[in-house]
Amino acid sequence: MSSLRSHDDTWDIATSVGTTAVMVAAARAAETEREDPLITDPYARLLVTGAGTGIWETLLDKDFATKIESADAEAAAIFEHMGNYQAVRTHFFDEYFAAAVQAGVRQVVILASGLDSRAYRLEWPAGTTVYEIDQPKVLEYKAATLTEHGVQPKAERHEVPMDLRFDWPKALREAGFDAGRPTAWLAEGLLMYLPADAQDRLFEQITELSAPGSRIAAETAGHTAAERREEMRERFARFAAQFNLEQALDIQNLVYEDPDRADVTQWLNEHGWRANGVHSLAEMRRLNRSVELQHPHDDDAFATFVTAERI
Repeated sequence: MSSLRSHDDTWDIATSVGTTAVMVAAARAAETEREDPLITDPYARLLVTGAGTGIWETLLDKDFATKIESADAEAAAIFEHMGNYQAVRTHFFDEYFAAAVQAGVRQVVILASGLDSRAYRLEWPAGTTVYEIDQPKVLEYKAATLTEHGVQPKAERHEVPMDLRFDWPKALREAGFDAGRPTAWLAEGLLMYLPADAQDRLFEQITELSAPGSRIAAETAGHTAAERREEMRERFARFAAQFNLEQALDIQNLVYEDPDRADVTQWLNEHGWRANGVHSLAEMRRLNRSVELQHPHDDDAFATFVTAERI
């Protein structure tokens, strides 16, 4: 279990789980500014620089990777791998949404949406409604920042300021969600922050709200051996001290390493969905974004990208 989480914890964009949304947005900004980007997020940099974390802005420094390489080659490879993973993950779920709307789905729900900007940056067909569920302060920050810069969503966007541990289905319905219409759900960067029973309950609730033809995409929670977690924690501490990132959170302290967690693909196939999974490492290799690490994780440490359709 996590040492920094409790059953009733909360956060804004600059604390706890909230700051991980800034980290991911920084990775999207860095990817967007590459010569050969897999994804384009023109709003990621705005969302990072306005967050006031004083930490993840470092990732936007184009010389940062060079500094890491000169100090610690293995750390540089890990840093590159992390950035590539975020790019591949974003690309995969962008493609998922493209396929969903092509199939006629016009109702979208992004769970724990954080600084996800898909409602603003993807091309949505007319009549598409996007619901974003997250902590109130996180949603407030994103909307206010983008509005300040004149950025408007490309779909009808509805905020659902609700913690997923509470009665979010009721809040979603009250925001206009129609359980009788097919929905495209997304659980990206979420499941690792839930214990096993909460993960099961989340999928039960989604299933109850999903009409036939609905779709879901999810990033599973990887499992890292305790010895490897401690090794990475020590490396993180050395790295943070060397590059003045002591304020950065050790993400491992926010996630739940729960041995009872269900296999998402199997669970969905047993509960009225037709599901398939693509291992993230395989997707990274397919897109030529795989990085050779000196001490690679076991495959179980990396997520699987799962997609499913409601039967």
